[in-house]
Amino acid sequence: MKIVTRNEAKEIAAALKAAGKIVVFTNGCFDILHAGHVRYLAAARALGDRLIVGLNSDWSVKGFKGADRPINPQDDRAEVLAALAAVDHVVIFDDRTAEGLVAELEPDVYVKGGDYRIADLPEAAIVAGYGGRTVLVPEVPGRSSSTIIGKIKETASRATEG
Repeated sequence: MKIVTRNEAKEIAAALKAAGKIVVFTNGCFDILHAGHVRYLAAARALGDRLIVGLNSDWSVKGFKGADRPINPQDDRAEVLAALAAVDHVVIFDDRTAEGLVAELEPDVYVKGGDYRIADLPEAAIVAGYGGRTVLVPEVPGRSSSTIIGKIKETASRATEG
């Protein structure tokens, strides 16, 4: 059972922690999966015993990425994430940030990409409040869904010109 509900994720995290396991949590859109995502998730998983990924719902992605995003619907994005060896569980959430989910799961380690600053992550304050830690994983230069979408648009534009 890799794709789980919010309640199931909470139960899984509690059981893992009770068993002495280190629970790692990260979150994001993961719209068009690429090598940067795969490396990031592998690095996150290496920080503990189990990795739970919070996946922004279609509604929440539209809220901060714009009306033309996500490219792939949430169920497809969840299925692709769940197929990765580094990912133990995927939980879809509707909120703009993962603050509520982090507060519920209380992961030992909260991970975000190196394009963030801990001071700018509201989740980091929650994690620090219960004694967990936040880790920033360096981003892979030139690897992003936005870059891929830009290349597709550029290619399509050139094709219609010629």
